Amino acid sequence: MPCPPLPWQSLAAGLGVCLALALGAEGRADEVLFGFDESFDFAKVEARDVKVSEVKADQGSALQMATGHAQEWPGITLPAPQGHWDLSKYEYVALDVSNVGDNEVDVCCRVDNPGADGIQHCVTDHIVLKPKAKGVLRVDLPVGPVGPQGEPVKLFGMRGYPQTFDAANVIGLLVFVPRPREDRIFEIDNIRVGGARTPEQGPAGPFLPFIDEFGQFTHRDWPGKTHSLSDLASRRAEEAKDLEQHPGPPDWDQYGGWAGGPQLKATGRFRVEKYEGKWWLVDPEGRLFFSQGIDCVNLWEGATPLDERESWFKWLPPRDSEYEGFYSTGRALHGHYAGKTVNCFDFGGANAFRKYGPEWQTACGEMAHRRLRSWGLNTIGNWSDWRITSQHKTPYVATVYFGGKLLEGSQGYWGKFRDVFDPSFAESVRSAMAQQKGTTANDPWCIGYFVDNEIAWGDELSLGLGALASPAEQSAKRVFAVDLKAKYGTIDQLNAQWGAQHASWEALLQSQELPDRQKAHDDLIAFSKKTAERYFETIRKALRAVSPEGLYLGCRFAWANPVAVAAAARTCDVVSYNLYRRSVADFRLPVEADVPLIIGEFHFGALDRGMFHTGLVPVADQAARAAAYKGYVQGCLRHPQFVGCHWFKYIDEPTTGRPLDEENYQIGFLDIVDTPYPETIAACREVGYGMYEYRLTAK
Repeated sequence: MPCPPLPWQSLAAGLGVCLALALGAEGRADEVLFGFDESFDFAKVEARDVKVSEVKADQGSALQMATGHAQEWPGITLPAPQGHWDLSKYEYVALDVSNVGDNEVDVCCRVDNPGADGIQHCVTDHIVLKPKAKGVLRVDLPVGPVGPQGEPVKLFGMRGYPQTFDAANVIGLLVFVPRPREDRIFEIDNIRVGGARTPEQGPAGPFLPFIDEFGQFTHRDWPGKTHSLSDLASRRAEEAKDLEQHPGPPDWDQYGGWAGGPQLKATGRFRVEKYEGKWWLVDPEGRLFFSQGIDCVNLWEGATPLDERESWFKWLPPRDSEYEGFYSTGRALHGHYAGKTVNCFDFGGANAFRKYGPEWQTACGEMAHRRLRSWGLNTIGNWSDWRITSQHKTPYVATVYFGGKLLEGSQGYWGKFRDVFDPSFAESVRSAMAQQKGTTANDPWCIGYFVDNEIAWGDELSLGLGALASPAEQSAKRVFAVDLKAKYGTIDQLNAQWGAQHASWEALLQSQELPDRQKAHDDLIAFSKKTAERYFETIRKALRAVSPEGLYLGCRFAWANPVAVAAAARTCDVVSYNLYRRSVADFRLPVEADVPLIIGEFHFGALDRGMFHTGLVPVADQAARAAAYKGYVQGCLRHPQFVGCHWFKYIDEPTTGRPLDEENYQIGFLDIVDTPYPETIAACREVGYGMYEYRLTAK
């Protein structure tokens, strides 16, 4: 679960916190940190886009939070009254949560050490409550690693850590809602600690190195862990037997469409059609097709940075050895190495080499197709290797990227938006699509094209504001200025509407000052709409010129506003979302549009198999992950608009993080030693082998 990187401010004085925890006391259950009785000063709570009030509860008073949705992380800060708490004798922090609103709410609690930034030096958990439901939000308190002399071990370059939290120095906590799209209202009470922790002995010997020769955590064991080279051989034999016993659904055609179902028009390419009230893909043979797939089907991508942390690894082979090809360099975009090119080693690839021998790449490619069919999957999703997709054994989606000039005034996690009015945008899109000639463009196994990914749409005003915040020479800004001049005629008329003081139209171009959002609202909306329509139409035109029958699958929305979604719905063959949530059964577009939808990414992860981060949607363990997978996909199958969903991703991320952005999530169908997670595979087969009849008949 993402967390807000918020600074701490001392607010304890005057809050009147009811504190029943004696520092240094023996651990015992349910010691109160915050109670909201008559001595608590609700007016002095630090709140961000939240209205805080006192309400009567079963036992005294509770704190009610009415959150807005103007900020990404609306919430409150509750600092420790005396500066810090020593919670080292306790196992968890918990609080009672009641959803008193009419919509579902996702409530997070973050417990902080000094320097907490939402990733390091803090721990976070959450609870999702339906309207009028109650529950207990629990945040477990881990124990930090120490060296042979008891000194703390510094860890970095990862999203999740084996242990980086100091329970003896908790400075407070946050309660917040992550990225809400609408207002929420809920109550919290009885913030407490519980569980008696016995003294942690830790692993025998020093903590370092903590990564073994296979890229796994050394200080823990779990079912399926690889301990030796002989394990690799035995696992290979076991899986071969399993795949032979489960060759795949018997009622699928060569593409994975429903051979046992109705026969529709066959065109030789994938297309979309609404059949008996639900949208479907139709495969080249005219069979109903639901795209259950998996992303990042590659010949391993387990590279992790080595710089500044060679001592973490028990084994790194000589660079001039047979493992030379598994050394590489990678450019970091976020985190500790941001902006740097770092040296890396690919444990996943090295494991595949040791498991399959010199022809490991061929073996892994063949195994990918066998596995997907056996597991009940019929699509190779985004970010996958052309050496695998081009074998024409499993349908796939193509991924297209392009360049072009940036919209300098825009912002986004993965980068700025493109200036769609600059000639470089259309030219770059045309060039990128032209590269699909002779490969994907006329390939019946290619379902369609994802173009772009999780781009910086912002809210429905953001693209207009981004243009105005850009330099005078920005093409988008000049187009916006022409539109404004056509509407208002004179700069004085614009100034009167916006409450601005531009001396001339040229002065407007030279200024990067943003207008009042409310006064300029209609103009900002209009330009954002124009930008979104230009974006999608330019891409569609370039795609159709190269692949007239290839489906345009959209840009994989992560954060999207109604203006962008409406433009996509009018232009794309299928609108795509990356939806990291518990369920999509009740998903609705923010606009009225009966169009087919596809999910480009979703996943669940747990910490019971040696990994340090769950990914974006945490679950308790592998059994819970399997259950979550089944529930998610079946919810997607029941939904009349979804035509597919793709899990992110095929292989776990490196235990110590990938170089790009430090992600080290337990989100694979395979671990880093090429061992499938049996619980998830079983759930996938259960869903996949019966998905067509389920979708056709389920309500």
